[in-house]
Amino acid sequence: MDLASVNEELAEIDGQIGDILRALQNGFQKLDKIKDANRRSRQLEELTDKMRDCKRLIKDFERVSKDEAGRTDPDTAKMLHDRKQSMIKELNSYVALKKQYASENKRIDLFDGPSAEDGYGEENVLLASNMTNQQLMDQGNQLMDETDQAIARSKQTVQETINVGTETAAALKAQAEQMSRVVNELDSIHFSIKKASKLVKEIGRQVATDRCIMAMLFLIVAGVIAVIIVKIVNPHNKDIPNIPGLAPPVSRRLLR
Repeated sequence: MDLASVNEELAEIDGQIGDILRALQNGFQKLDKIKDANRRSRQLEELTDKMRDCKRLIKDFERVSKDEAGRTDPDTAKMLHDRKQSMIKELNSYVALKKQYASENKRIDLFDGPSAEDGYGEENVLLASNMTNQQLMDQGNQLMDETDQAIARSKQTVQETINVGTETAAALKAQAEQMSRVVNELDSIHFSIKKASKLVKEIGRQVATDRCIMAMLFLIVAGVIAVIIVKIVNPHNKDIPNIPGLAPPVSRRLLR
């Protein structure tokens, strides 16, 4: 599904995130070819800035997605959630890669020292063999503190991901309940329509029966009227029996 058809702002943010992720991919590929520790450090700093920008854009994407979730269907909401999770996963892979390169760079600083070609003399290099036990312990403690901070940040990212998943699950549950209520209402309407249709059929059958009865009564009355008329007109017709209650016509006698 095209994000532009869902929300123009989402499509723009998605494009910016895609550009940064491609830049990170190219940057780490170039980093493999850099042997100088200082150049690697500068490259890592640039990549770290890009990762910060990417994280900020992902948060903007999440914010706009939440605003759009109430106006879209469940499939679109799931698509937006999956897209955000994919971007977070890719960014986390670069964060882990950056930590790996950073630790390697620190080991180079400790044991190999900076290159003399960059203007650093050997007098400024503090080799591990020349470090005191206290200095080694301090350097080790610093590395452990940085590792703990990285782990804490990773835990925070995982917690944020869990919170987003919980919110999405709650939203999907509310939408499912709403769909269930709509289905129940449709079932009720369908039942009412069937009941009304049955009632209309019964009324139609009753009306048809009444019409048949009225037609039969009309035919009976018409027949009786016809017999009466014929009897009056031709009283000597023996084929027509006398109708009960109807007296034969009185014969007239002429006076002589």
